[in-house]
Amino acid sequence: MSANVRLALRLFAGFLLIAISTAAFGKDVHDRTQFGHNISIGAGEEVSEVTCFGCSVRVRGHVASDVTTFGGSIVVEGQGEIGGDTTTFGGSVRLEKDAKVHDVTVFGGQVHRDAAATVLGDVTNFGGAGWLVLVFGLPLVIFGAVIALIVWLVRRLMRPALPVVA
Repeated sequence: MSANVRLALRLFAGFLLIAISTAAFGKDVHDRTQFGHNISIGAGEEVSEVTCFGCSVRVRGHVASDVTTFGGSIVVEGQGEIGGDTTTFGGSVRLEKDAKVHDVTVFGGQVHRDAAATVLGDVTNFGGAGWLVLVFGLPLVIFGAVIALIVWLVRRLMRPALPVVA
């Protein structure tokens, strides 16, 4: 493999690593982002935004903006309040008594709502595993096809030229 191809692959891998890792850094000190560890917002605690990958979120305090989980559930208890969107992919949302949220969106899970819970906006539930395949599977297939195309192009460019037989 030539030095130029190796450099291009290293630059691509570095760019991909930076693009993926920027999600781990919150915009504000009051943001919470976790991978694989549950997040709990205590009573009287105020957070601006919560994002959880492979874990669940429990809100007893106040979240000013959005709460999003990928592969986890969201529980809003007691006087818990979410000022923005409440969204989960592959999990459920449970709103207990006196919980207050804005919009609720669930992909591949269920919404459990106490009669005394307040939802100020819309409740959208895309139940079933078909939505998870559409939301996660289709982009992975497209990403895999792009990687396969890149590998094919690199191999084609690296193939030695056949000698011309006269």
